[in-house]
Amino acid sequence: MSLSEKARPATRLVAIAAILVVLSGCQVRPLYSEGANGAPAQKLASIDISEAGDRVSQEVRNRLIFLVSGGAGEPANPQYKLALNVSREVTGVLYETDEADTADAGRVTVKADYNLSRADTGQTVRSGVRSAIALVDFPDQEFAKLRAIRDAENRAARELAEIIRADLAAALGR
Repeated sequence: MSLSEKARPATRLVAIAAILVVLSGCQVRPLYSEGANGAPAQKLASIDISEAGDRVSQEVRNRLIFLVSGGAGEPANPQYKLALNVSREVTGVLYETDEADTADAGRVTVKADYNLSRADTGQTVRSGVRSAIALVDFPDQEFAKLRAIRDAENRAARELAEIIRADLAAALGR
């Protein structure tokens, strides 16, 4: 037996030991699991979300209430308040050159500026600006175009609510 053959088991043991040391430092847990300072799911369910000013804001608010409460609705005794300011923008992206510069396709951007604060102290826990984009085709009929824009607004509002919920869960999970 040569020296290199004798060294292989020792090298393997050292490599395995090094891997175990590295893995022992890893901490993996689900984002929404119970942590040391309480369950983020319970904290999420105790968020009071500000009133909406328009239809798109209401779509974001409704979806966010459903997501944070697990379908239970608004909390009776909120521990947190979420100030939510939603705006939307519709822009055309593909223009016909032979006609009067009408767009064939567009994008709907729904943007939210939010601030999560403690209800008792008013201390900000998390604030941010997030946006979601939904692409839309503009048909020739005006009603179909309006309906396509509305559907795109709804898609972007749902996506935005999920992004904000993930941000809130991360902030409350710490």
